[in-house]
Amino acid sequence: MSSVGALSQTTAVRQGHEIDPGRLEQHLAAHLDGFEGPLEIRQFEGGQSNPTYFLRTPGRDYVLRKKPPGQLLPSAHQVDREYRVMTALRDTGIPVPHTRLLCTDDSVIGTTFFLMDCVDGRVFRQPHLPGVSADVRAAIYDDMAAVLARLHGVDVAAVGLRDYGKPGNYYARQIARWGQQYVAAKTDEIPSMDRLIEWLPANIPPGDETAIVHGDYRVENLIFHPTEPRIVAIVDWELSTLGHPLADLAYNCLTYHLAPEALGRVDAADADRRGIPSEAEYVAAYCRRTGRSGIPHWTFYLAFSMFRLASILQGVYARALQGNAASAYARQRGAAARLVADRAWTTALSA
Repeated sequence: MSSVGALSQTTAVRQGHEIDPGRLEQHLAAHLDGFEGPLEIRQFEGGQSNPTYFLRTPGRDYVLRKKPPGQLLPSAHQVDREYRVMTALRDTGIPVPHTRLLCTDDSVIGTTFFLMDCVDGRVFRQPHLPGVSADVRAAIYDDMAAVLARLHGVDVAAVGLRDYGKPGNYYARQIARWGQQYVAAKTDEIPSMDRLIEWLPANIPPGDETAIVHGDYRVENLIFHPTEPRIVAIVDWELSTLGHPLADLAYNCLTYHLAPEALGRVDAADADRRGIPSEAEYVAAYCRRTGRSGIPHWTFYLAFSMFRLASILQGVYARALQGNAASAYARQRGAAARLVADRAWTTALSA
């Protein structure tokens, strides 16, 4: 987004997320071509996991992503993987921010971090895109399906990401991983999660595919052109890996199945949804671009995506209780874990 737009999405750096501006400025002066201070730092409100900062300098604005402070769950918050995948996709036609620098030296600001350009564009916090016309909504959703299809068509080996994840058995591995993450972050009993941990491995559809999956592909993680209905950057690649493309698509469609409060949103007074395609129309737009005639076992993919989201939300809630979640709204969003898990189990039963 532009400097003005980016600034409007920020707050003062929140307590517990402070970084030493002098130490950071010294590091950037030594390692980032063209960098000149002084440095102004603010924090983006969006994001529940990796703290994200807006860096203003006299010559250029940047965005910094870092691991959160405190005790972290195993294999979570790997900002170095975000940096790697965005760097690899830079020349593929997939819209990503231009990455500038990765720092794995914890002595600089306390955790691993990376720097990328601040992208000029619009960010919508709600999937119904308040404030735009029906025609623009329709065009944005069509581009969202098109960009996701292009991402899933990227040649993994050609961009140097053959080892970015394990090929094959994606759902079995993901179900095990997110089940373990849920248990590690557990604060209260959620019976639906226990049932899903048993049901999902026994109901994985036949067939296997491997593609680059974003893992959190939704409107809020897309930056749109300032005036045109097209995506100029996909952000927040923390959950990206090599996996089954239909996991991305199903997750992208959760907005059709979950109440706004389950996704951490409060609907604006502008409730106009004209132009937004139905779920069937949106899925068909993706299938048309990927050569699919349809998607059997759709309810499994939805139930899996809800299960994974519930596990993520439980982790957000656990970090909020510890005081190191990245968003001020983490307690509110994390408390939705039970709601999403219950919906996932209802969906599984309808399969």
